Amino acid sequence: MLMTAPALLEVEQLGFRYRPDLPLVLEEVSLRVQTGERWLLAGPNGAGKTTLLRLIAGRHLIDDRAVRVLGRPAFQDTSLAAEVALLGGPFPVSVDVRVGDMLSRLPMELPRARRLLTLLGVDEDWHMHRISDGQRRRVQLLLGLLHPYRLLLLDEVTTDLDLLGRSDLLAFLREESEARGAGILYATHIFDRLERWATHLAYLDHGRLWLSRPLGEIEELEALRREGALSPLAALVEGWMRQGPPREG
Repeated sequence: MLMTAPALLEVEQLGFRYRPDLPLVLEEVSLRVQTGERWLLAGPNGAGKTTLLRLIAGRHLIDDRAVRVLGRPAFQDTSLAAEVALLGGPFPVSVDVRVGDMLSRLPMELPRARRLLTLLGVDEDWHMHRISDGQRRRVQLLLGLLHPYRLLLLDEVTTDLDLLGRSDLLAFLREESEARGAGILYATHIFDRLERWATHLAYLDHGRLWLSRPLGEIEELEALRREGALSPLAALVEGWMRQGPPREG
């Protein structure tokens, strides 16, 4: 009998609430991500996007069958910390420490580190207590990408980056997926230049996953392209946010 490898990520009928007395944040969410796929995770604020990413990253106790990465339970298997990275949210390092000093304490592949320093425009002589929010985000990305992870979970990581920084980061992430087979799940509200970057789209609203499929199979998106919409992907998501989520997927 032929044995098939598990999907990179499998989410099955996931429900989650932060406390028993609070309402569900996620309800019956199912998602399957394969090696090398680049997913956009879209939806309004409060839809559950950040919670979903945190559960996949093993940050909260859940049933071991609900979220599996490389066939292993996301929370229970602590070895997955070497395979999964969650980047985003606040980066609270604000003490007087040099970037170079932080790097010296971390295991790394030197050529990869040098490339990321150049790509992200990070100066090893930056002191963390004196840099801007945009520079702080670049340092967070640098430290988070030093290790070549199998699954990258990105939560609004480009909001503080300028145009060049965002473009260079997206190009690097695309290479990570195409050359190494890394899977990427990227929660964002900024869709500029993502139509040709992403392979799949997932849409969350009120804790439910309303759509999850390849971009090329979303008929509404193809119709917007044919109509010549200036930014079809942004128009698609905006329409769902204004009129209600898609009734499919």
